[in-house]
Amino acid sequence: MKAYHTQMEAAKKGIITPEMEIVAKKEYIEPEELRELVAKGEVAIPCNVNHKSISPEGIGTKMRTKINVNLGISGDAKNYETEMKKVDLAHQFGAEAIMDLSNYGKTNTFRRQLIEKSPAMIGTVPMYDAIGYLEKDLLDITAEDFLKVVRAHAEEGVDFMTIHAGINRRSVEAFRREGRKMNIVSRGGSLLFAWMMMTDQENPFFEYYDEVLDILHEYDVTISLGDALRPGCIDDATDAGQISELIELGHLTERAWDKNVQVMVEGPGHMAMNEIAANMTLQKRICHNAPFYVLGPLVTDIFPGYDHITSAIGGAIAAANGADFLCYVTPAEHLRLPDVNDVKEGIIASKIAAHAADIAKNVPHARDQDNAMAEARQVVDWDKIFDVSFDREKAQTYFESVPPADRHTCSMCGKMCAVRTTNMILAGEKVEFCSEL
Repeated sequence: MKAYHTQMEAAKKGIITPEMEIVAKKEYIEPEELRELVAKGEVAIPCNVNHKSISPEGIGTKMRTKINVNLGISGDAKNYETEMKKVDLAHQFGAEAIMDLSNYGKTNTFRRQLIEKSPAMIGTVPMYDAIGYLEKDLLDITAEDFLKVVRAHAEEGVDFMTIHAGINRRSVEAFRREGRKMNIVSRGGSLLFAWMMMTDQENPFFEYYDEVLDILHEYDVTISLGDALRPGCIDDATDAGQISELIELGHLTERAWDKNVQVMVEGPGHMAMNEIAANMTLQKRICHNAPFYVLGPLVTDIFPGYDHITSAIGGAIAAANGADFLCYVTPAEHLRLPDVNDVKEGIIASKIAAHAADIAKNVPHARDQDNAMAEARQVVDWDKIFDVSFDREKAQTYFESVPPADRHTCSMCGKMCAVRTTNMILAGEKVEFCSEL
């Protein structure tokens, strides 16, 4: 029998787990240094004991920035085959996490298949699944019912769960007193808010937080403390509701660590660029340097159809200033359930943000592939350029769609290619154009 239930429990006991060994190798860090970070809660390794196919990843201090892909069915789009194609894309392009946000019908069959096949971390929001799983209307669901769904997801092998425990009476009071343009845009947060208002009871995830933690501890599920009061437009960012909830999340983080449950804290949302760095610092301070998981932030509200770009801009700034985990956003955000092409665009945009931030943070070996690309471009080696490209197929397709007369250039500059010109001069050759026209 193991001497520990969770990665944090092992770390506090001085034990370096097999999962820590794997993560340390991926991150170019000594296992003992990683163990110390896990023990302090600054790194989480979401890894449910029942998720046998997982390739463990670390999220937090001194780790590469990770990305998450959201997918799942809804009442208007319930094709599980399509969702599994999105899963395959997430694996192909190196997403470290997948969240199943299905909110229609009996979702556990798809979730079990996902956990069985996926090396990526799997996350869920039990609140989304409660109505379909329990076949009860919101007003009829009890606190005990909510805990039943949390246990079911944990038993299935989910590695991290978003639990909106911070939207309690105090944070709701701050939100209602100040008012907002967009009110509550978190789906799980809005459902809990509605349940609290209709039943005149405290948030069950807050009131019975210790019971939630006991379930998560049993299976080593990481709690991702959801930000129910995240801003849904840039005008609502950094307001009383958001900050009031963040203060609650800081307290809940310490309570989870006391029970050896690993923690991530979720953050905004929509936010102007000039507020992002300060918000990252504030979260790390209030939440004791727990790993920070952000949706975006989206830096402007007027580009539906392009929100993978508005999100990537905010995500790069956030991660460069301390965020550890980026939730992707697709071009379909705010408009419809994303299709397979939307998912690819969202993954790539999020990967760009994460990679750019890792370069800025001097993450070990983050620049290696960029340097390899520079070397390939310097000698105009197209085969090597395609090999080094993150999306080889797209790069090669673009190049070959308008092929140059001379493969040592591309069709944009032709023989006036700056690289070709400089290489020729440095090689002692004469550069002539008119004779070649």
